[in-house]
Amino acid sequence: MNLPKGPESLCFDKDVFMKDDFDVDQFVSECRKQVQMEEMREDLELYYKLLKTAMVELINKDYADFVNLSTNLVGMDKALNQLSVPLGQLREEVMSLRSCVSEVIQAIDNQLAKQEDLQKKKVCVLRLIQVVRSVEKIEKILHSQSSKESSSLETSSPLLAGHILERIATEFNQLQFHAVQSKGMPLLDKVRPRIAGITSMLQQSLEGVLIEGLQTSNVTMVRHCLRTYATIDKTRDVEALVGQVLVKPYMDQVITEEVVKSSPNGLQLMYSRLLEFVPHHCRLLREVTGGAISSDKADTVPGYDFLVNSVWPEMIKGIEERLAYLFNPGNPDIFYDRYSESMEFVRRFERQCSSQASVKRLRVHPSYTSFHNKWNLPVYFQLRYKEIAGSLENAISDGLEAAPAGSVYHLQVSEVLWSCLMRCWSDKTYLSPLAHRFWKLTLQLYSRYAKFLDEVLTKTPSPDATKEPARPLPSSASSTSSRTSMDDGGSESGSPASLSTKRLVYIAADIQKLQEQITEVTEMVRQRLEAIGFNNIAIVEDALMDSKNCLSSSVPTLNTRMTQHLTERCCRFLKSASEVPRLYRRTNKDPPVRASAYMDNALRPLHQLLMDSTGLVTPSTAQEWLRVALTDYTQRYYETISEVLSSVRKMEESLKRLKQARKGASTTTAAGANGGPTDDSKIRLQLALDVEYLGEQIQKMGLQPRDIPMFSTLMDLVKEARELAEQGQ
Repeated sequence: MNLPKGPESLCFDKDVFMKDDFDVDQFVSECRKQVQMEEMREDLELYYKLLKTAMVELINKDYADFVNLSTNLVGMDKALNQLSVPLGQLREEVMSLRSCVSEVIQAIDNQLAKQEDLQKKKVCVLRLIQVVRSVEKIEKILHSQSSKESSSLETSSPLLAGHILERIATEFNQLQFHAVQSKGMPLLDKVRPRIAGITSMLQQSLEGVLIEGLQTSNVTMVRHCLRTYATIDKTRDVEALVGQVLVKPYMDQVITEEVVKSSPNGLQLMYSRLLEFVPHHCRLLREVTGGAISSDKADTVPGYDFLVNSVWPEMIKGIEERLAYLFNPGNPDIFYDRYSESMEFVRRFERQCSSQASVKRLRVHPSYTSFHNKWNLPVYFQLRYKEIAGSLENAISDGLEAAPAGSVYHLQVSEVLWSCLMRCWSDKTYLSPLAHRFWKLTLQLYSRYAKFLDEVLTKTPSPDATKEPARPLPSSASSTSSRTSMDDGGSESGSPASLSTKRLVYIAADIQKLQEQITEVTEMVRQRLEAIGFNNIAIVEDALMDSKNCLSSSVPTLNTRMTQHLTERCCRFLKSASEVPRLYRRTNKDPPVRASAYMDNALRPLHQLLMDSTGLVTPSTAQEWLRVALTDYTQRYYETISEVLSSVRKMEESLKRLKQARKGASTTTAAGANGGPTDDSKIRLQLALDVEYLGEQIQKMGLQPRDIPMFSTLMDLVKEARELAEQGQ
């Protein structure tokens, strides 16, 4: 239905009213986006008037038809009644005809069913006739051949000629086909004994021809025989026959315990003799079946695989039955040698197969799977795991023992860890089917070593815990001989379980060495995994990088322990700085000209660290240890010097007050009685010399005084004390 066309100025399209999904609200909303409500109302009223006008015009146009509608229907019911009678008669005739046709169709169907049944019976009869004819024909050929050889079928089983066997096999194949199709027929049951006799006769003849052909190396005879077997679909039978007649006797001679134990490499010799069987005894069969390189493809007999179905099963059966002790994993070293030699034997046997398809058939053969499953690889790995992990645990239980001479490591546990890592992937331990297990063990070894370091660095006591406090300076502390002597408290002899500076240096050096050799482990693992077809080496590198980071996680704790250890050993001599006033107070000693002996003793651990770390850790690492230790030592030394100078100042002020109180007395203090420096000046001068000596030693250690934050403050403190000492002179 077409609506009348409105003016182009309308704010809406007239066709929108004819849509099935017309919605008033949506229509109003769309129009309001274009015009105001008043204008939209005017457009709707205008179009409404157009619709009314169009409707009136339509009614006026067809008015006559509307008026005459009832007039045109007069007499229509009578006409319809007149048509009902002939239509009923026609219906009865059609139904009668339909019934007749159905009866004819049913009769035809019955005849067709009988004919089909007869056809089936005819086919069965023809098959039975063919069965009888085939039996008679085969028997005729057999009797004819027997009469030529002047022997009967009942008394002997002659070896029939190759072409005769092929004729019999072709006929026998048809006989088998028709016999299967005629299964269940009574006549077939009567003929079955004759078929069994033919089958037995044919089987014996074929076996005899095959054996004779193999013994005489008659290629033509063997080819005819194998083709006959293929014709009657008995390829598996002939492969089993070859296994029993040709393969088994040889295996019984070669696969014996005496051969294996006759020499250290007896197993390898036995495998070599087994592999010699194929080129020496299966050459004819491989040439006929196309398994040899020189065989003519036109004359080959397809469908046979004697290596997979005849030779291999007999080999594995002999090994599993007579040499079952080979699979015992009790001694992992012997097990490894036996397994490696056996897998090499399997690989060499696979190379003797004629094609890739033959290799695939070999790998899915039940005896192939059985042979591989006999090797108890999980038990072998458990024994190796116990050896490798046990050696590392024993080294861990020994603690931080020194490594043997000539080792690239300095701790025994680090040397054992590296040897364990190498052993996991060595030729005498690693087996490719266990690659995932040895890879896991590698990561576990790194993790166990890192955990051991954490335990050592966090739980092992330092040697200072068992030391006696440092003795005070002797009266001759300023002498050269006393400065060069080492106080008993400065040694690092301690219990074996304690951590010394040298042991901490060894730990840092071994961690650095192990991290450097991560790349060597990565390359070794990569070669092993690529050999088994695993090429996602990025995952391996990421995992080893995590192990490297795990080792690095011990470095901050090691650094903290090292600096704390050094600080504690150095600061034990700070008490001697507090004894400096006692050495000069009322002793009338000469003014000091060199640093006190306790400074050498206090700085000796730092010099010893430089000596111990040379060539073991990077210079930057050793310098950082010294910087942190000297920073802590300088802080505490500053506090000690401040206390001493404060005490000296208080004592000096007290003496001045006492002197003023005794003014006029005939005696004065011993110091200054002859106009020389006072005792307090000597003390200040000695402390200044000690701090200056500290600055010199810092420079000798490769550092600068400015690298030590508190050293400048300490120098300012003693500089002021030196100025006071010079004023007191």
